This record gives sequence, C-alpha cells and structure tokens, in this order.
Amino acid sequence: MIPYFLKEVDFGTVAFAGIIFAFVLTCLLLAKCIKILPRDHGREFAHDGSLSAGKPRGAGFIFILVFVLTSIIFAKVNVEIAIYLILVVAAMLTGFLDDCAKNPWGEYKKGILDLIIAIMIAVTFLNFNSNTILIASVNKELTINKIVFGILVVILVWASINVTNCSDGVDGLSGTLTIITLASIFVIDYVRKMDSRFSYLILIMIISIMAYLWFNATPSEMLMGDAGSRAMGLFIAIAILKTGAPILYLLVAGVLIIDGGLGLVKVSLKRFLKISIMKNVRTPIHDHARKNKGWSNTHVVYRFSIIQILLCVIAVYLVWK
Repeated sequence: MIPYFLKEVDFGTVAFAGIIFAFVLTCLLLAKCIKILPRDHGREFAHDGSLSAGKPRGAGFIFILVFVLTSIIFAKVNVEIAIYLILVVAAMLTGFLDDCAKNPWGEYKKGILDLIIAIMIAVTFLNFNSNTILIASVNKELTINKIVFGILVVILVWASINVTNCSDGVDGLSGTLTIITLASIFVIDYVRKMDSRFSYLILIMIISIMAYLWFNATPSEMLMGDAGSRAMGLFIAIAILKTGAPILYLLVAGVLIIDGGLGLVKVSLKRFLKISIMKNVRTPIHDHARKNKGWSNTHVVYRFSIIQILLCVIAVYLVWK
C-alpha cells in the first residue's frame, strides 16, 4: 500500500520499515495475548507430548495476521498476491479453529479443507503464471500440460501443508526449518530475477516467524499450533512455485518432507493398503530421534537444521551454476 502512495520514497527504506514493523508488532502482540490463547492438551502419542499440556497454543494466529497486515501496508500487493494472502489466512484459520476446538478435527475434514485450498492455489497460479518450469539439475526448461501441471500443484500444496504441520512437535524446529527453507527460496528468487514483490513477502514471513521463535525456543513459552504450521506450509509451496523451479522443493524442504512426510506415508499405507513399513521407526522422525536415539530437543533442532542448510546450499548451487 505505502509504496503506491509514496512513489518518490526509496522502496528499500519502506521495505526496511516493514521488516521492523513486523518483528516489533509480532513480539508485542504475542507478549500481550499469551494469556488469552487456547491451551494445548498435549499430544497423546508423541514423545514427551504431555510436557506441552497447558501451554498457550495457536500463536500462529497472531504472527500470520501480522505477516498479512505488514504485507498489505508495506508491500506492492497485486491481485495475485492478494489472493495468496487470503488463502494463507484461510489455512491459518482452519488450523486455529482446530487449536481452539475441545475435540480435535478429524484427519479427513482437515484433508478436504487442505484440498480445497490447494485447488484454489493451482487455479490462481496458472491464471497469473506460466506452466513452464526449470529443471535446475540440467538447466533446461520444461513446459507441462496445464491440467497435469495443475494436478501437480495441488499435490505439492497439499503435501507442503501437511508435512510442515507434522514436523511441528519440538520447540523451535518447524519454525527454524521454515526460515531456512524460505531464506533459500529468497536467494533462488534473487538469482533467477523473479518477482521482487513476492520476494519481499518472503522476508516479511521470515521476520514474523523469527519474532515467534523468541517465545518458542526451548523451553517454549507458547506453541504456534496448526494455525502457524499449516499457513507456513502453504506459503512455502506458493514461494517455491513462484521461483519457476518447483522441483527444488524436494531439496529446500527436504528435512520437512522426511520428518513430517514419512509418517503420512506410513499411516496411509497401513490404513488404506494394509501395508506396514518402518515398524521400528517412530514418526514424525523427530520423535524417533528423541525417543529411540536419545537426542535432546536442542540436538534435534540443530542437527535437522544443519542437514537442511546443506540441502539448501545444493539447491542454490544448482540454480547459480
């Protein structure tokens, strides 16, 4: 909004003000609203899940709203970006309502809502962007049939929402991995000279999550809940699509995929095909690392982050070379 009214002012100055605004406002609101957030009930099947019981939950409601507000005020929002912001809020609200519910929403209900959001993302993206993608490993571009591309976008978005959500189980883990992933996507955008308007939104999201992590470092004072993790997963999917190289999602979100995704695969195969895999592996993988390997929460966050950074360096190199 502001960049359109203050055209003679350097956008860098406005952008810097927006970043400070997002961080300060998120910190202030989280500190003020900590007493009115819903309380966590603890995760019955998670390692040390009972330790979360009673902690304020749903902080994602606050930092996602601050992200959207900051984007509207300080970024150059066009119709496409406005739709994305609305859908990020929608993903956040589905998670927050679940956070507030006395009885958690069923998996199928949340899955259908995710599918609806994913379809809307696919339609919006194809309406404003090309269906040609970069295969970074061979530096070649590939044009995909629009219907096939739309289906692949739906799969990507749905998967990103859910693997990010499933990875949220250790203080600081999901937020830290998301920051690493988004920072890498920002670099990829810069190298490929993609839409700077959306790239700025990536910075705002990173700063908003950083402000939340101020309260979420071990031992955490509050939890983001599904309100935060689901919205972050959606935004990651949109961000990697905007790079024009969506296959790089496999690298820039590699740890999120392994940590949260293996559990989804394990449960799905067991439930629908009666196939049992990884019988001696707890999922999400961060629970396996803590329960079976004896890692502390700090070990999990640092080691998972190190692996994610290495994967992101490879992704950036593939684009840069």
